[in-house]
Amino acid sequence: MLYSKELKQKYEVDVFVAGGGASGVAAAVAAARCEKTVFLAEAGGCFGGVGTTGLVPAFAPFDDGVNVLASGIGLEIRKNVSKNIPLNRYWCPIKVEELKSEYDRIVVDAGVRFSFFTNVVDVIADGDRIESVVLSSKSGLFTIKAKVYIDCTGDGDLCAFAGGRFEKGDENGNVMPPTLCSLWANVDFSVAKKEFSDDSQLERAISDGVFSKEDRHLPGMFAADSGRGIGGGNIGHTFGVDPTDETSLTAAMLEGRRILPEYERYYKTYLHGYENMTLCTTANMLGVRESRRITCDYTLNVNDFVGKSVFEDEIGRYCYPVDIHVMNTDKKEYERFAKEYTDMRYKAGESYGIPYRSLVPVSFSNVLVAGRCIGTDRQMQASVRVMPGCFITGRAAGAAASAAAETGDTRSVRTEVLKARLKKLGAFLPNA
Repeated sequence: MLYSKELKQKYEVDVFVAGGGASGVAAAVAAARCEKTVFLAEAGGCFGGVGTTGLVPAFAPFDDGVNVLASGIGLEIRKNVSKNIPLNRYWCPIKVEELKSEYDRIVVDAGVRFSFFTNVVDVIADGDRIESVVLSSKSGLFTIKAKVYIDCTGDGDLCAFAGGRFEKGDENGNVMPPTLCSLWANVDFSVAKKEFSDDSQLERAISDGVFSKEDRHLPGMFAADSGRGIGGGNIGHTFGVDPTDETSLTAAMLEGRRILPEYERYYKTYLHGYENMTLCTTANMLGVRESRRITCDYTLNVNDFVGKSVFEDEIGRYCYPVDIHVMNTDKKEYERFAKEYTDMRYKAGESYGIPYRSLVPVSFSNVLVAGRCIGTDRQMQASVRVMPGCFITGRAAGAAASAAAETGDTRSVRTEVLKARLKKLGAFLPNA
């Protein structure tokens, strides 16, 4: 069927950002603070993505045990969220409403134009340049034109819709299973976790037939507000999901809700402190861990992790372990995960560099990427995908876009200019 319609161009800006999660907010704020006009399109009703709408219960580490790596915009946000938790806490529980409000504040104060409930549904490209994006909203379809476009959708939608090159998952296209996160009340955190870790009784419960699937990988329950007994659940995997297919996502949402009573039974029966727990709500989106990886001028790879690489065009450094969740319920697969997650981690003060080239898609001259869809191999994607990593790459993409908007070409951005802008934005650049 051929469908044709004349669309209204609503805005023309220096920088357009698709997706208002951690990377998208950082990108938009960075570009705006570099005095460029910015429009940020967010599909949901708040900023933050999996950290808010997705109820992911905790921030991954902002520091390497010595240096604050997600400094600047990321640290500014963190200081105003869960303020009673030390800044160097490895896993910092998230108070969701505080995080929503902080994202609102930082975006509004930066002067970024934005709208919620706004999706990128198509891209108009000419060769290696994107001319405009097509968005859907409550008011209908419209277009936005920009000098530079930043894909912060997590799934690489903008690049994929424009015909850009990408990879997805393992050699067979399979990705890590998502989790439908949740909030629980009436957890006694003064007792919980003192006797047993969350997964300590899993084998016993599996033997007792508590679970319909023998999933031995349990990230666990986090104390979102321990004083009030509120816990954030990162519990249960939904296997075999394609995060770029709405039918698959729909089935996974149903599966995520179906298995939660099994975990409720487990926590109440086998662990202490959870006897009176009750489910408050489940997230309105899946906690997707892995999707498209956009092919960029440089593919950040596992050898860079092992070698703690330094790059001439380095835009930041990060340190989270390689964290590829179990791909199935086989016990050997859990053992594979546990070994890799234990072995592929750093000592205090160690980190790897992220080059600007890993933010530059090979298919385009006026597009950048940030967040979990930057140019990496699968193991490195499993490290940089967490929120502090997204703050780092998002800020860099926004700063680079501000420079590229002046030339019209992302590859014309001079390294010294980019590093100067990043330092002004608070970036940790020890090798600059």
